[in-house]
Amino acid sequence: MLRVALTGGIATGKSYVLTRLRERGVPTIDADAVVHEALGAGTAATKAVADRFGPAFLRPDGSVDRARLGEKVFVELESRRQLEAIVHPAVYAAINTWFGTLDRPMGVASIPLLYETHHEADFDFVAATVCSPELQLQRIMDRDGLSAEDARRRVAAQMPAAQKAQRADFVILTGGTHHATDRQVDELLVAIQNITQ
Repeated sequence: MLRVALTGGIATGKSYVLTRLRERGVPTIDADAVVHEALGAGTAATKAVADRFGPAFLRPDGSVDRARLGEKVFVELESRRQLEAIVHPAVYAAINTWFGTLDRPMGVASIPLLYETHHEADFDFVAATVCSPELQLQRIMDRDGLSAEDARRRVAAQMPAAQKAQRADFVILTGGTHHATDRQVDELLVAIQNITQ
């Protein structure tokens, strides 16, 4: 069973690539979705967030108010580190459990903060998505409705996408057309198959 990690900066096309892989029959898991689940009502992580940051950061349904918490942690470095100390262990535990359930030759986990959390050695291969910093900022503003300043804060909270690409085994350039990205996804699958045969 090959464990492949997909990483890259925020808004560099990880979700698009993960969807294309899933459409090609590759089992996938998205760390962002795992975080969303972990911060739902009644979880250990949500209780830890409430204990650390206060009940004001919970929604009426008992889940974490991610938007409100995001406003805090992307401005205060220490708060972000404290949140990551709560969330990251839960995320990696869920991903490891998921890999253990697979009966397929390969699975792909999308993990935005793979290098920041120093978990790259947990995987056989790492693929990284990358686009220009200008396009990355524009995508964040368009997608999330953020100001340029807030978008820059989110980019600055991560390792630069180009640096992640330099460290990865495979790179997918997502600044072009969807067709060009799809072709690179197919090339990635062929390359991994060729290496492992």
